[in-house]
Amino acid sequence: MDLSIQRAFDREDLPDDRQIERIAAAALGDLDHPVLNVRIVDESEARELNHRWRSRDYATNVLSFPADLPEGAGVNLLGDIVICAPVLDREAAEQGKTLEAHFAHMLIHGILHLRGFDHMSAQSAEVMESREIGLLADLGFGNPYVIE
Repeated sequence: MDLSIQRAFDREDLPDDRQIERIAAAALGDLDHPVLNVRIVDESEARELNHRWRSRDYATNVLSFPADLPEGAGVNLLGDIVICAPVLDREAAEQGKTLEAHFAHMLIHGILHLRGFDHMSAQSAEVMESREIGLLADLGFGNPYVIE
């Protein structure tokens, strides 16, 4: 795995690089030498990116930007994941979760999007959510869809 972590926004309570690598490795599974960038941002940057690329004028928790390389490029570049730490912090508090657990969920969610999973239909959402739950359990986190 070739993982680049960019911290445009940082706080002490966010997962460190080693934790992020561990979470990403779980979601990437057995892919052959995947290349991925994870960028942690503030609400301003998340809102700008969400508006520019999805025409939605608000900061969202995670954005996935798949790479668009021609087949046979010789590199397994998956793309970029952008995580908005302040939104995750607010959501974790609202949902009674730790920031670490919610961060892990959103990072896995974003990586699964890069791997071709989606939640556009009930069936595809069930498949994706089941995968998320299993990966998070393997990492020691509870089911993110159970709100306490």
